[in-house]
Amino acid sequence: MARKILIQLDCDPQPSTFDSIVAVDAGAEVLLRHGNVTPDAAVPLVHGAMFTRGGADLAETAIFIGGSDVAAAEAVYERVRQTFFGPVRVSVLLDPAGANTTASAAVVAAGRHLPLGDPTAAGALRAVVLGGTGPVGQRVARLLARKGVAVTVASRSLSRAEEVCGRIAAAVPAGRLQPLQAEGTIVAGTAMATAIASADLIVAAGAAGVTLLHTAARGLASKTRVLIDLNAVPPAGIEGIAATDKARQDGRAIVYGALGVGGTKMKIHRAAIGRLFESTDAALDAEELLAIGEAL
Repeated sequence: MARKILIQLDCDPQPSTFDSIVAVDAGAEVLLRHGNVTPDAAVPLVHGAMFTRGGADLAETAIFIGGSDVAAAEAVYERVRQTFFGPVRVSVLLDPAGANTTASAAVVAAGRHLPLGDPTAAGALRAVVLGGTGPVGQRVARLLARKGVAVTVASRSLSRAEEVCGRIAAAVPAGRLQPLQAEGTIVAGTAMATAIASADLIVAAGAAGVTLLHTAARGLASKTRVLIDLNAVPPAGIEGIAATDKARQDGRAIVYGALGVGGTKMKIHRAAIGRLFESTDAALDAEELLAIGEAL
């Protein structure tokens, strides 16, 4: 029987050891690691994966695409998929900087307490994604928009928030998206305060070590039922949430910290690696990873 080979295509000079270890733990028997991968450089690597095995053995070869530059990884992912033709293909997973697995885990956590699985009920929900233009924030916003949730994408740069909303709208035409410029201090009467006050869900997905929602601003979130902070580095992205919080009741809201979401992220990551070797045609992006997480 053919051994399970995972080809790791990383856009960084040195492929991620984290991704490599998870792959081995998830069942990859042989790991071929490549750094500094560009779309053009990926083509011969994909050809090698496509043409060295046939029949049922082809499903024992798969590709993982990662790296810290999400846009670069997405470009490699698209070129890899364009390189396949007909039935001659292998399964591929995209998870640059862990953005897709982390965003999926955050939405899974929110769905435990909000009716995201009910299209009618989800349509009445509102969410604010703080740091919404970053790698994880963009995907959280996209996944929530697909669920019918009205999403405010908050960023220090209004133009970046508008750009992200436009990109998501192109992928999710029915999405309800609002770009908003985040303020240093959120005070009553501002557009940011109004968004916080109307939110059922608030997710902080900004840069490490930056507090995006202070205690005073949290006091405006009288309607919020779930708060998720994906920043594991002190200070907290949402003041008052610890990284280890997992479905902790805090007033009327349920709160999650980065490590509280991290367990689900790791389960999704491992399950996705396993899924790669079940067929030759799996293409796992954020939406597919969310489906895996919801089925766990």
